[in-house]
Amino acid sequence: MRINRALRLGVGAVALTLTAALATACGGGDSKSALDHAKDGKLTIGIKYDQPGLGLRTKDGSYTGFDVEVAKYVAGKLGVKPDGITWKESPSGQRETLIENGQVDYIVATYSITDSRKQKVDFAGPYYVAGQSFLVRADNTDITGPDSIKGKKVCSVKGSTPAQNIEKNFKDTQLQANDTYSVCLEGLRAGSWDAVTTDDIILAGYASQSTGAFKVVGKPFTTENYGIGLKKGDKELRDKVNSAIEEMISDGSWKKAFDATVGASGYQAPTPPKVDRY
Repeated sequence: MRINRALRLGVGAVALTLTAALATACGGGDSKSALDHAKDGKLTIGIKYDQPGLGLRTKDGSYTGFDVEVAKYVAGKLGVKPDGITWKESPSGQRETLIENGQVDYIVATYSITDSRKQKVDFAGPYYVAGQSFLVRADNTDITGPDSIKGKKVCSVKGSTPAQNIEKNFKDTQLQANDTYSVCLEGLRAGSWDAVTTDDIILAGYASQSTGAFKVVGKPFTTENYGIGLKKGDKELRDKVNSAIEEMISDGSWKKAFDATVGASGYQAPTPPKVDRY
């Protein structure tokens, strides 16, 4: 009986350990809110790692881009210095999950505000307004905009608004959805597809680093309001982040950050958007 009781206790202990480990792995092991983390001087922020001018992890392991600068400015207004930030890659198709599971405190990653996404997460902003366009090889003369992609192979990223738009509204176009834009670019360079589609500001960054291999064509044909993704229902955090965005715009830091990042590609800073405190 003593042996059986010991075995039962041992099995129970293992089960509890496994449950705790799984909860931690899924983001359930930390019940603190983003503002609690900020009070501790630490934040985990989601960004893209493969978008030149917006969110890019460089070869030396540093992070650059307009989204990175916006994220740092907001963190500063929440009381967190740059060395207190942990950056986490946030691919388009994983952003809601990362927020819901508490794996990030907020996401600044060319994250378009949509009604369907607002069912799962909250948004502060917008902090930028973009529009969908196309990137093609420099010698391509066939594709000039949305009216010329019938029958063409077009690449975008899984879970992104541009991919959903092509799938829904351009059914005679062959959509290739990949995990990252870097894969789309490799395929475009190799001739696997005819164009890459996403927001114009993202494509401008890729074109600027392509040494003449690619070009952006056509005028933007959608309106994409970029917001900062937050945990659903955290109104206090949303209000603070909205205030930070407004201050970044009003004190000149927004334009300064844009000119130093996206502006380096020759892309001109537009008029900053008005924050929507819905």
